[in-house]
Amino acid sequence: MRLGIVLGLAAALTVAASGAAAQGEAGRLTIELNKLEPQGEACRSYLVIDNATEVAVAELVLDLYVFNRDGVIERRIALDTREVPPGKTQVRLFDIRDIGCGEIERLLVNGVLSCRDADGERSDCEDLLALRSRAGVDLDG
Repeated sequence: MRLGIVLGLAAALTVAASGAAAQGEAGRLTIELNKLEPQGEACRSYLVIDNATEVAVAELVLDLYVFNRDGVIERRIALDTREVPPGKTQVRLFDIRDIGCGEIERLLVNGVLSCRDADGERSDCEDLLALRSRAGVDLDG
């Protein structure tokens, strides 16, 4: 009986913790590298984007660099995350061509190339970003 209660409590705490981890920081635009998956000659990347701000981001283009296991830059990507509504969590997929997932050590968000809301260009989007990874590959900026 006690074992059942302990296991039930442990399961409940795990669910609560994982739910909290899935949410972004209040007032931030959290970008999480959630998973990397081989896709032919490419590495498919899954980003979870949580807009915990009040800003309706109409366009967000990140300046992203891919580093290999030797710390050498493999390529630069202008990653368009498209529209990111406030209070929403969305998944965006993108393929990194001609590189295996096991060859990637780090993704660097070097900056924001473009950020717009309904009123036009915004200059504060980089300050709103919170970056993290669950994929065994660093995502930083």
